[in-house]
Amino acid sequence: MSGHSTDSSLRESAQQRGRCGFMMLRLGFAWSTSSATTKHIAQARLSTGSLLRKNSPRTLYNNWCSGLPKALQFGQKSVLASTRLFWDSSRSSGVIFFSMASGSNGPDRSKTPKHTNRLSKEKSSYLLQHAHNPVDWYPWGQEAFDKAKSEDKPIFLSVGYSTCHWCHVMERESFEDEEIGKILSKNFVCIKVDREERPDVDKVYMTFVQATSGGGGWPMSVWLTPDLRPFIGGTYFPPRDSGRRPGLKTVLLRIIEQWQSNRETLESSGERVLEALRKGTEISASPGETLPSSPDVANRCYQQLAHSYEEEYGGFREAPKFPSPVNLMFLMSFWAVNRASSEGAEALRMVLHTLRMMALGGIHDHVAQGFHRYSTDSSWHVPHFEKMLYDQGQLAVAYITAYQVSGECLLADVARDVLLYVSRDLSDKSGGFYSAEDADSFPTVESTEKREGAFCVWTAGEIRELLPDIVKGATGAITQANIFMHHYGVKEQGNVDPAQDPHGELQGQNVLIVRYSVELTAAHFGISVDRLSELLSDARAKLAEVRRARPPPHLDTKMLASWNGLMLSGFARVGAMLGDKALLERAERAACFLREHLWDEEGQRILHSCYRGDNMEVEQAASPIAGFLDDYAFVVCGLLDLFEATQRVHWLQWAEELQLRQDQLFWDSQGSGYFCSDPSDPTLLLALKQDQDGAEPSANSVSAMNLLRLSHLTGRQDWIQRSQQLLTAFSDKLIKVPVALPDMVRSVMAQHYTLKQIVICGQPDAEDTASLISCVNSLFLPHK
Repeated sequence: MSGHSTDSSLRESAQQRGRCGFMMLRLGFAWSTSSATTKHIAQARLSTGSLLRKNSPRTLYNNWCSGLPKALQFGQKSVLASTRLFWDSSRSSGVIFFSMASGSNGPDRSKTPKHTNRLSKEKSSYLLQHAHNPVDWYPWGQEAFDKAKSEDKPIFLSVGYSTCHWCHVMERESFEDEEIGKILSKNFVCIKVDREERPDVDKVYMTFVQATSGGGGWPMSVWLTPDLRPFIGGTYFPPRDSGRRPGLKTVLLRIIEQWQSNRETLESSGERVLEALRKGTEISASPGETLPSSPDVANRCYQQLAHSYEEEYGGFREAPKFPSPVNLMFLMSFWAVNRASSEGAEALRMVLHTLRMMALGGIHDHVAQGFHRYSTDSSWHVPHFEKMLYDQGQLAVAYITAYQVSGECLLADVARDVLLYVSRDLSDKSGGFYSAEDADSFPTVESTEKREGAFCVWTAGEIRELLPDIVKGATGAITQANIFMHHYGVKEQGNVDPAQDPHGELQGQNVLIVRYSVELTAAHFGISVDRLSELLSDARAKLAEVRRARPPPHLDTKMLASWNGLMLSGFARVGAMLGDKALLERAERAACFLREHLWDEEGQRILHSCYRGDNMEVEQAASPIAGFLDDYAFVVCGLLDLFEATQRVHWLQWAEELQLRQDQLFWDSQGSGYFCSDPSDPTLLLALKQDQDGAEPSANSVSAMNLLRLSHLTGRQDWIQRSQQLLTAFSDKLIKVPVALPDMVRSVMAQHYTLKQIVICGQPDAEDTASLISCVNSLFLPHK
């Protein structure tokens, strides 16, 4: 499972892609969820700009519910308690936790599909997963819109992504159900959206769901009028009623009844919220407003992060724990300008401790490298096993930056480790990077039911069988298995706390976690540290070989410009810091891929996505999706990092061209800042500007720094002014809740301290020139 959420001042949730729907419907439907059926607890947050400063989620939700027909309220007063919502008001961010529903196991994969719908013609892995549902699915597009208008039917919009556990659950339980499929197909125009393919659509309707429910997540379920206006929304629905909890069938039948008998009330209640959202989500600079004070904003951001910091294992908040690279990068920048203060020293301590604990924990794949999405517990032990490309790119940068600061070899090793995983498992032969690996897989080739983590976990018996050799020189008759199990916390009965495994999927299994330092383990068995390192390395290689023979998890081979931009930065920054030509060559291959496959030369625009076809060649959709703000901002940042790593001017030139195009497409000439998507698109009801750095940084945060860097590299003073205008537009949140935008705070700091230009004169290929460049790359200079 994986989760995303909301909070009344932050929006790490729906943007954070911590991923996947938790049982959190609100809508006025009341039910209770037993904690015994909770798979994991997902962190949730919400922000809809000034709207949520004027109206709390509870107030807006109650106002919306009061306008709904009574038949759709289902015990409105008890909804907060019955979804087991826990509001932590003691922290500035306001965290909401939701219990989630239980899932079911998958179908027999040997069955021949009984149904095939039009999604079978799509490229998206997520849409293709639904191509054989008994539901008359449409992709998002004019054909579906025209059908809804001509038949005057409401639209059922279902949004998810291919590696989302709860999306899989809802498909198995509801969308493969013949009866529910008939109800949906007969009474609604059913549209399925891959949120990674259409983040613009996802953001608009997630904003509605968050504002009317106090939370959000995937799968997202929203009902729209034929002109695309939402009137009811939620996340995961069980198929049928359970106690006081209504199932999807009941919800559908009541919506049908109300659409026929009380349509005007449905439409008006949704329109009121939509109008409030239009006003509440507006972000703009007021006349005469100036940049907020950098020291004040940075200090407040530091204090808010320190308040939520968890001392024992690092990270922010107890559980679930997300890596949050944006927080770590801010803290290192804060340290760089406050080195002599106790606050600066504490900021660095928080970063290094967090990164060490993550590297030792189960969130880090010790056998096949890379990082899982998040930890379900406070000690980074039991993860949600999904792996996302955007995490790998940002964590590679965070680890190599921490190595620059500390010189600690472990941190550089982890950065290399991440890039090894991406090069091996998420790389296309074209040079592009795939999006994600799923959490669920079949335990054996004979299995018909997928389990979360099956690809990654081990029994003690498996370890003993794989590592039976007696270790010469060790104290007593010790096998390699004894040493490995001791070091990685492997237990005979399994090392997963039942509280982290309510469905018993990990019963008797072990998630590897480093329990001792190599010095302690070596001393325990009476061997040298070097000998221990050899034994552990050999053991991990043997386990990796066995894992390769297991049924692999689903690989989402969609290639996104935005996430490829983040990964480009990872390879460029690590390659430059370590002086590794192979990593820099891989970075250049990625940049060439972006130019060849995701740049429309004729239309002078970035394309959002492309796909690996059946013949292993890169393919494009019949109607390519134009790039969004994230695509431009993240690619420009990657190109600037690549230029600084290679000194090849053509990458800087392309970055400059892309920035100019981004300004033309997304800049708000009235209120400043960039819109997330094309503001002229008539199918998008809200023109949004992302105001939180979550699992991915806000594209506005990245753009503020891009503009500043480009202005110094190209001499364009207007880009310094544009960067300042952008930051001014977000000044309200930067002043009040800077922890929501730590990456943007770094840009405020860069404006204050000004960038220092370093010029190296010499022959490009000369040894002394390379030495000077290497010297610069070895230092952490956030404002260079």
